[in-house]
Amino acid sequence: MDDIKIIANKIKNAGGRLYLVGGAVRDELMGITKHDEDYCVTRIDSNDFEKLFPNAVSRGKFFPVYDLDGKEFAMARKDIKTGIGHKNFVFEVNKNISIEEDLERRDITINSIAKDVLDNTIIDPFNGIKDLESKIIRATSSHFVEDPLRVYRVARFASIFGFDVDSTTLNMMNSLRNELNSLSPERVFIEFRKALLSSKPSIFFNILRKCNLLDVHFKEIYDLINVEQPVKYHPEGDAYNHTMLVLDMSADLTANFEEFRKLQIRFSALVHDLGKGLTPKSMYPHHYGHEINGLKLVKSLCNSLKVPESWKKCGETACKFHMKGGIFAKMRPSKQIDFIEQINKTPLGLDGMKIVVICDKTSSNKNYNISEINFDIIGEKCLNIINGDYIKEKYGLSSGLELKKKLHDERVSWLVKEYKKAL
Repeated sequence: MDDIKIIANKIKNAGGRLYLVGGAVRDELMGITKHDEDYCVTRIDSNDFEKLFPNAVSRGKFFPVYDLDGKEFAMARKDIKTGIGHKNFVFEVNKNISIEEDLERRDITINSIAKDVLDNTIIDPFNGIKDLESKIIRATSSHFVEDPLRVYRVARFASIFGFDVDSTTLNMMNSLRNELNSLSPERVFIEFRKALLSSKPSIFFNILRKCNLLDVHFKEIYDLINVEQPVKYHPEGDAYNHTMLVLDMSADLTANFEEFRKLQIRFSALVHDLGKGLTPKSMYPHHYGHEINGLKLVKSLCNSLKVPESWKKCGETACKFHMKGGIFAKMRPSKQIDFIEQINKTPLGLDGMKIVVICDKTSSNKNYNISEINFDIIGEKCLNIINGDYIKEKYGLSSGLELKKKLHDERVSWLVKEYKKAL
């Protein structure tokens, strides 16, 4: 803090003022640890700033932004939209632009708060603090509709903070429908990824649904709405509601996992039932073969959002095998070993598959006997004991199909001997 005070005083002595802005102020007001600190400089221009801080690294392509002491400093500016999409803007930058004018161009009120670095005065011209207290996300001004990416940012912030979105902002989001396809898949994916890391990622999709935009980039999820399921097993309603419950439960169960693993498993939970969206209504409430039908939809969603290849493989595994995982205890030993060997070779793994199955079976059926979902424990023990080295030593085999068959047969025999009575 002492270093930033020194910077702020240098700016003050040159006739300027320094403000902490955006998410850092919001998080501070919410009692959340700040990760990034962004600052706004008023009353001086970029030439003045560069003279004051010759070590500052300029990285703004279209407007003055500097890295200094690991923090970002931007000159106060106004944005002027010049065309469709996320990138078509020109920027007005001069020392006469006030902090209030700079805040007005920002997306939502809770991100449009500033704090004077020297005297800690809070500048909140758009009542962002009140919206924080009310847990409401609201567009800062009419400038909101100038950037279609804000649709996904709002849904993501709602998901992260568990906030609702006010009706006027939902209408403004809907008005951007025709511009959403101008966004690059990479930008949409960034917001989607951040939402998946939230404690309740279903909010992201529910907000997009409320503003009638879910079908633009998440058509495969949208198509689960009003898809009937057997009430006996799914009292929660349609396949969309089921998917949201499964997704949120997967977030709970992976809360303490490493980030990459959270994302793999949560994405798998999200897409496990996509095939139900292809079921003809004449078959409702049953969805025979949805686990196979869904594979092309998983691929479609992955390709359109350009998700990592490991996510795609995990999603395909969850889609194809979640039904078998749910009936593992009723399978013949040979089928159980087939299942264990197949899942073990995928990035989702037996442990990730178990979470998907638990969420699928128990998110709406609290009386399900979770002890039956134990293929990960059985599989890990079996694969560790009956491995290639074991077969090579026992039968004198080196490699090839014969070894592979022996390995499978030995695992079946082991399973029958060790676990059949318990199963």
